[in-house]
Amino acid sequence: MLEEKYVYGLLVLDRREAYWGFLRGNRIDPIGGTTSTVPGKQRKGGQSSVRFERLRLIAINEFYKKIGERSSEIFMNEKDFFNRFKGLLIGGPSPTKEEFEEGNFLHHEVQKRIIGLFDVAYTNESGLPELVDAAEDALKGQEVIEEKHLMDRFFKELVKDNGLSAYGEQSIRANLEIGAVDILLLSEKLRKNRLSIRCDACGFAEEKTVQVNPGENPEDIDLGNCPNCTSPLVLADSSDIVDELTYLADQSNSKVAIISDDFEEGSQLFTAFGGIAAILRYRTGY
Repeated sequence: MLEEKYVYGLLVLDRREAYWGFLRGNRIDPIGGTTSTVPGKQRKGGQSSVRFERLRLIAINEFYKKIGERSSEIFMNEKDFFNRFKGLLIGGPSPTKEEFEEGNFLHHEVQKRIIGLFDVAYTNESGLPELVDAAEDALKGQEVIEEKHLMDRFFKELVKDNGLSAYGEQSIRANLEIGAVDILLLSEKLRKNRLSIRCDACGFAEEKTVQVNPGENPEDIDLGNCPNCTSPLVLADSSDIVDELTYLADQSNSKVAIISDDFEEGSQLFTAFGGIAAILRYRTGY
């Protein structure tokens, strides 16, 4: 299984407990939780209400400190934090989550990556999927922003005389083969398969890329006849082009970005460049 390129931190809390996790792609990875010793709102007999409330506020503040320290430790220990950790989602009731954010209890590198605060009913492990659901629009916005930055970078390279850009399947394959691709850009609308075709009669073989429409099976495509002996061609193998190009990119440690068409530049990747482009590590002749 490929390691997810980006991860998000998850934190749900109230004054009684807190729980941490990660969002890795579409998978929620629970980490663990903690509970507080904050007393309830009912004071013991013999205590003045003022003193009780002061002690309670001290206990709440100490619990927030504990959450902040543990949160910073968990999230900053994530592998390649500065490149892979894209943001923190915080869930809980009001005013707890607002108090926690405003108190700056987190390490500043984690604090500045807070994406938003979201209302959730649960502050244990069950609150993690609830938090992700509540943050759906915010996460989608983050993905589009990241994709737009990549496409802006591609277009800047494209207009340079010796820019580090390439597009089109043939060019991208050639650049992948020599390890020249830094970031492979693939449209989420790409619906093609790479076919390995052969002739059982004379041994002729070739590979070709074909469009596969929704509901269509590559095995049902008419492959025609062999150009050498005119015998019927048969399908030896078929793979989704996104999976195949991603595998080739992984062989040379190239990054892969799936670009949506939810914004103008993302739509242009599909309509103007066939859904396949790249930002290069160095200039090539392809």
